[in-house]
Amino acid sequence: MLTGLPPLVSSRTRLLILGSFPSVASLAARQYYGHPQNHFWKILQAVWLSSSTKKDVGNYQIRSDWLLSKGLGLWDVYAACEREGSLDSAIRNPIVNDFAALQRLCPGLEVIAHNGGESFKHSKHTKLTGLPVYRLPSTSAANAAWSFERKLAAWREVFKKHRLVD
Repeated sequence: MLTGLPPLVSSRTRLLILGSFPSVASLAARQYYGHPQNHFWKILQAVWLSSSTKKDVGNYQIRSDWLLSKGLGLWDVYAACEREGSLDSAIRNPIVNDFAALQRLCPGLEVIAHNGGESFKHSKHTKLTGLPVYRLPSTSAANAAWSFERKLAAWREVFKKHRLVD
């Protein structure tokens, strides 16, 4: 049985992004979206940073602090599961995280966005929070049906709708 990562949230978290379960690379690094081919961090940079902005968001601690300063939080729908490799389709015997407990940690939480289809399968649980819930296209490189630009547009739309970006 594999155990996921703790939530990356603060009292200022307004939008929670939920993945399914960390990849092998992310678990090994103990970092969300630790696989270099995943578009997650690149999408956030494109949403908030203009090409002329000089900001180092390569270091995980800097990235995490930056993400939290923007009102975002990260977690996964699964607290634990059995899985060989990193594909969501290989997940077996998953245990779902306690989203009600997370709301107590994040009193300003306004919205939840699922990063991909596997995560969104559990929207019935997140909708019980009474918050708006969105399905965003997966930032995984395995989601080749969506171009980077198309993923970025979908993510930016949700961020704009909830006043996280102009």
